[in-house]
Amino acid sequence: MKKKIKEAFIPVGREETVRKEMISVMKEEFLSAREISGEVHISEKEVINHLHNIQKTLNKDKNHLKIIPAECRKCGFVFKKRERFTKPGKCPVCRGELIKEPLFSIK
Repeated sequence: MKKKIKEAFIPVGREETVRKEMISVMKEEFLSAREISGEVHISEKEVINHLHNIQKTLNKDKNHLKIIPAECRKCGFVFKKRERFTKPGKCPVCRGELIKEPLFSIK
């Protein structure tokens, strides 16, 4: 039997860093973490991790990360005080699980 030789993994070529690419995508409009991951071609989990660092970086600059908080589709409760960038699991008021994702933009 012949052993198959694995080819070396070659990462996708990028002209910009992931965070710079995310910033340029978010300057255009409000997007959810899922939409950002589709545009930048990384997982949603990575997007959330990068958003924390982008927020810290932008606080030093004149730009700011604007967030439209998650909202319950059943009762309309808005998660204004939530500091995490992920979508909540349940609404604290009605216990509904149909929740709109938070949206992010840079202004």
